[in-house]
Amino acid sequence: MTATLEETAPAAAAGEIPSFEVTIRVLRYSPESEHGTSSYWDEHTLTMYGTDRVLDALHKIKWEQDGSLTFRRSCAHGICGSDAMRINGRNRLACKTLLKDLNISKPITVEPIKGLPVIKDLVVDMEPFFASYREIMPFLITSGNEPSSERIQSPAQREVYDDTTKCILCAACTSSCPVFWTDGQYFGPAAIVNAHRFIFDSRDDGATQRLEILNDKEGVWRCRTTFNCTEACPRGIEVTKAIQEVKRAMITRAF
Repeated sequence: MTATLEETAPAAAAGEIPSFEVTIRVLRYSPESEHGTSSYWDEHTLTMYGTDRVLDALHKIKWEQDGSLTFRRSCAHGICGSDAMRINGRNRLACKTLLKDLNISKPITVEPIKGLPVIKDLVVDMEPFFASYREIMPFLITSGNEPSSERIQSPAQREVYDDTTKCILCAACTSSCPVFWTDGQYFGPAAIVNAHRFIFDSRDDGATQRLEILNDKEGVWRCRTTFNCTEACPRGIEVTKAIQEVKRAMITRAF
């Protein structure tokens, strides 16, 4: 049975935020580890509070117990995408995941996202991910002369691709994809989502080029529709739906 914060936290005075003990198990990695192996589990027991998130726990470990712990983070408001990691076996943003929403009666496991080379601890090499992103040309492509006024777009035209504008390039979707785990050459969901954002933009003239790029053996047809990507997206993007729409556009040339 999952322990709730109310069941594990000591009684607190009115107005106080209840505290609780939690164990964080971090998968550490260093090519020069003194443990005799490049990766190992490291445990820390912490006193945390009901408003704390996994990122707060990692900060506490780094600032108070082990300064060598390495991870990425930036704004801590769930929109920069830099602190994506596997938490209890699922891809999440550490800054959005409340500790109290996890099973705090058991150790909370924190690992780097899968499918990308680990540099140190929770930091992975994002270059393969961004290489695919750059390849789909994630920018507006127009033909002809510069417009003399703004490019008008109706609310209905915007709505067609509105969902895929929410991507924050955290790689949570791509690194949750079994195809990407086994074949690092696959473009991956995030690249396809960002292609979708421009393919269906009525102001863009580069849809045909992007579809040709994705019509590759490592392109959109590698998707096996497992929905891992949609479940992993911290922004709630319907990733699998977007991929299917790109497939349909490739067949029908309707965009």
